[in-house]
Amino acid sequence: MLTTGKAILDVANEKNFAVPAFNISDYAMFNGIVDISEEKNAPLFIGIHPDEVKHIGHDVIAAMTLRAHRSSVPIAIHWDHGATYEEMLTAIKIGFTSVMIDASLQSFADNVAISRKVTETAHAVGLSVEAELGTIGKADSEGEAGADAIIYTDPVDAVTFIKETGVDSLAVAIGTYHGLYPKTLKPELKLDLLKEIKDRVQIPLVLHGGSGNPDDEIAQAVRLGINKINISSDIKVAYHLKMREVLADTGLREPLNIQPPCIDAMKVVAAHKIDLFEATGKADLY
Repeated sequence: MLTTGKAILDVANEKNFAVPAFNISDYAMFNGIVDISEEKNAPLFIGIHPDEVKHIGHDVIAAMTLRAHRSSVPIAIHWDHGATYEEMLTAIKIGFTSVMIDASLQSFADNVAISRKVTETAHAVGLSVEAELGTIGKADSEGEAGADAIIYTDPVDAVTFIKETGVDSLAVAIGTYHGLYPKTLKPELKLDLLKEIKDRVQIPLVLHGGSGNPDDEIAQAVRLGINKINISSDIKVAYHLKMREVLADTGLREPLNIQPPCIDAMKVVAAHKIDLFEATGKADLY
């Protein structure tokens, strides 16, 4: 069923599990992610970054919402890392049910101002809003935008931010990076900081840059109150590594022969994430 991000995350927050938000960049990937979520009976966010929206086009969103409507699991179609109020209006117009406004690189006051404006507009039409406080690092040029240096989320600021904006969920900076970690950079989460933030706020918390972090740290983050984890690089690497392998057979040209094994490889990674986030079987809660 198609629903909002708030409807999904409020349950995850109450029952203490995390919902995967898989970023997709074509319709075949979308279908594969929905299929594995249905097989695992897990709630799902379909994350689509503005660059990915440009790549797939607005019209594809209508097809995604139709598939989500008839799905056996709750699905939110989520605009990921929107940078402007105008982008949020576009998301609302073309059928997204959840939006993220990311003004984390702006001043605290400006972040509050634009996040509040987006929230007021989205709530007026029944949609949910995620914002970000603090900054996610940027590990490579392929990943989504991030900061050269992480600015960790201040727990006191988080309380003020939520009160002044009314957002439904908050992406926190506790040490993750967008993209793939180079060998010179060790993934490490500040779990004590996460616990302090969760102790102070009541709304669902979101972890961006979830690819590449050790499973044990991610599992601890879920237990400490992370309710949504964004995964992009991990599933895309699996998908395209398999595609490179398949395309080594130069006689292939039809997508129906090329893409299915790529989707299967992606689904293996996605299934592991769903289990790790303790989302397996949780669709029964909705």
